Amino acid sequence: MTDMLEMPRVHECTVTECGYNHDGCHAFAITIGQQTANCATFIDTSAKGGLDRVIAQVGACKREDCRYNADLECSAPSIRVGPRQDAADCQTYEPR
Repeated sequence: MTDMLEMPRVHECTVTECGYNHDGCHAFAITIGQQTANCATFIDTSAKGGLDRVIAQVGACKREDCRYNADLECSAPSIRVGPRQDAADCQTYEPR
């Protein structure tokens, strides 16, 4: 289990259509979805949101079948987000 102060970082996000992604993810924390390993924090907008200075973290992971999921928390050292099945997916996802 990860420590609250040591949540996994979003190492890279290549989804340019997301309002949180401008030179990297500017959301304080993201959620990974349940049905697919999608970034549930993704918002398709041209408006730029989030915090000015932040290294985004994985706040919650609902994808229970991921090898990095421990009690709905991500235990990967960091993750990558990019296009796959949905507009923005966790590309670090690996089934158990």
